[in-house]
Amino acid sequence: MILIIAEKPSLARNIAAGIGQMQKRQGYLEGGGYLITWAFGHLFSLCDVEAYSPAPEGTSHWSLQNLPCFPREFRFELRKGPDKKVDAGVRQQFELIRTLCNRDDVDTIVNAGDADREGEIIVRLCVNHALKAPKTQKRLWLPDQTPQTVAKALREMKEEREYDLLASEGFARTYIDWLYGVNLTRYATLKTGTLLRVGRVIVPIVKAIYDRDMAIRKFVPGKYFAMVSREATNGEVIELCSKHKFEENQRSAAEAMCRKYNETGAIVIGVKNKKDKLFPGKLYSLSKLQNVLGKKYKMSMQESLTIVQGLYEKGYLTYPRTNSEYLATAEKDKIRQILAGCAKLGYPVKFKDQKSIFDDSKIESHSALTPTYKIPDKSQLNEREMQVYSTVFRRFIAVFCAEDCVVSRTEITIAVGELETFTLKGMSVIERGWTKYDDFNQKDKILPALKKGDPVNILFKPTEKETTPPKHYTIETLNNYLKNPFKDEKKAAKEAAEHEDGIDSDDSEDYRAIFEGLELGTEATRTGIIDNARKSGYIDLKKDVYTILPGGEFLIESLMQMQITMDKYKTSQLGQALKSVYRGNMSVEESVSLAEREIREVFDKKTDANFVRESDTGFFGDVVAKCPLCGRDVKRQRNFYGCSGYKEGCKFSVNISICNRVISVSMLRDLIANGRTAVISGFLSARTGKTFDAALKLEGGRAVFDFEKRQPARLDPSLPIWDGDEPPLPEPPPV
Repeated sequence: MILIIAEKPSLARNIAAGIGQMQKRQGYLEGGGYLITWAFGHLFSLCDVEAYSPAPEGTSHWSLQNLPCFPREFRFELRKGPDKKVDAGVRQQFELIRTLCNRDDVDTIVNAGDADREGEIIVRLCVNHALKAPKTQKRLWLPDQTPQTVAKALREMKEEREYDLLASEGFARTYIDWLYGVNLTRYATLKTGTLLRVGRVIVPIVKAIYDRDMAIRKFVPGKYFAMVSREATNGEVIELCSKHKFEENQRSAAEAMCRKYNETGAIVIGVKNKKDKLFPGKLYSLSKLQNVLGKKYKMSMQESLTIVQGLYEKGYLTYPRTNSEYLATAEKDKIRQILAGCAKLGYPVKFKDQKSIFDDSKIESHSALTPTYKIPDKSQLNEREMQVYSTVFRRFIAVFCAEDCVVSRTEITIAVGELETFTLKGMSVIERGWTKYDDFNQKDKILPALKKGDPVNILFKPTEKETTPPKHYTIETLNNYLKNPFKDEKKAAKEAAEHEDGIDSDDSEDYRAIFEGLELGTEATRTGIIDNARKSGYIDLKKDVYTILPGGEFLIESLMQMQITMDKYKTSQLGQALKSVYRGNMSVEESVSLAEREIREVFDKKTDANFVRESDTGFFGDVVAKCPLCGRDVKRQRNFYGCSGYKEGCKFSVNISICNRVISVSMLRDLIANGRTAVISGFLSARTGKTFDAALKLEGGRAVFDFEKRQPARLDPSLPIWDGDEPPLPEPPPV
């Protein structure tokens, strides 16, 4: 008897449909020599800190006394609910799995987790905790959940041990994320008195949005003059914009240059006209699909993933959590069969054996998203499901469309003497081809009928323009950044524009980043992490635009104050380590030790004299000094030091961060003891964006700048001291 353990009930039902003639039992299915049962996703989770290092006696809350926690051996337990108790349904289902695994007539156990590293370890954990004696173990790998695919996959099952490296990567990721999440979340929360969710991937995602929004907030528009001509030639207005730009105070120079251009005149020095084929976009990876759905239907990543996952479980789409836009060469026969079904429905399709479609070198685990043999009737899907399915289906038809999209491309080169040349590009559609089925945005200008040697009317004028701030992240631009955070943004935008123009741009750099682990998060995890950031109040999503929220600002600024650096570089370093585990070049233990070293540095700073003096702000609720006004305790609050006598009217309080400079407990004590501090370096002027040095002094229970205590000599005279126009310090919030 073969026991199949599916990751969830819906998958178990689809496997049963592929086998046929199965009978329902209490918590499982039976028939044809198979038993099928299921988990409910994760039945097991890692034990909490207290399982390895109990909290101090009498303590019911988190404590620094059992941090940092680095288990010698990680332990799992049945998943607990918010009440810290194992759910009865979870326990009951695991006991059933245990019973079935150890039945005498069961000789083979099949892992039917989702086809990724998470699905691999979900079922492995169940089997590892349930099985009393060794039995044959196999893996059922399903690219989709149609009965045909299930039946084929059952015939071609491999030994479970062939997926050991995938499991190792899954366990390594689980351990590393636990180490970061548990240790740094507790540490940051104890520091600030506010629950801060600190994770390996969530922090760099929130920081990317924070950095972009801060750049927009601090942006000061600058004016300049551009040389622009908008004159009609042969009835069509031709706009020419010179590459030369002039500062706001250079209007006369701009006017002089415009006169020179206008006196020289313009002439066409080259015209190219050619028929060309416009190529459709590539098949969808999950993130590329989410980009389109977010832009077109304002669909959040979580909503789109939920719908795609549902369509996969219903057998209409292939496995969704894929990072590839290509198909495997081994799938050619399957694609031919799907195309045959599309042709019967009247779609003009043909099989194309092309490297731009089938490329094993650009597939890590799963091929691009495609429809399956099973094509739904419109009545079977709701409106949102139909939007998602039709987006995938129409792209598939476009890629394999038998009708080419034929266009006429025009390129006109205009010269203004030897001063400057301008290139205008235009395109018109001759035969629509695949564009009848998939989205196509024609944005090229209509160009006049000109030939080489024709004069072009010009009248260049100085046109005042303003520099523009960066744009907020959208679902598309954030996804693109996370897939390759080290790619130049302008280069990425250029490639996106080329793609829209039907040019097959080189994507090898993006796939190298994915395969080397440089991306932030993965296709399987990013959506959930971004959704957690939204639920935690760190970021907001309106339509398809992300913005930072006050909670996100507090998270990032608090971590900066604590000198906890979790940027794209460290996250990518750990991502590369996980890929090394998957390839067998690094052990799980070695990858975990990398994370332990990074985390230990945070805790070791507590004993570093320089850190204590310059940056240590104590922990929330710590008594850090005596109030100079009333003699009561001064305590470390969420983001300021405040007197505990505030209810009696004492107004002493000092912000923990002043002009982007951390005010440490040592500095505060110096301020209280002496009425002023030594000169502190590194304040940042909000007005000028420059750093400056100053002392702080007390005035009425508040800290104000004391510029009379500037240092008379400086080692580096290029560094500014004070520009003489710093605004007064902001009032701290009420206690």
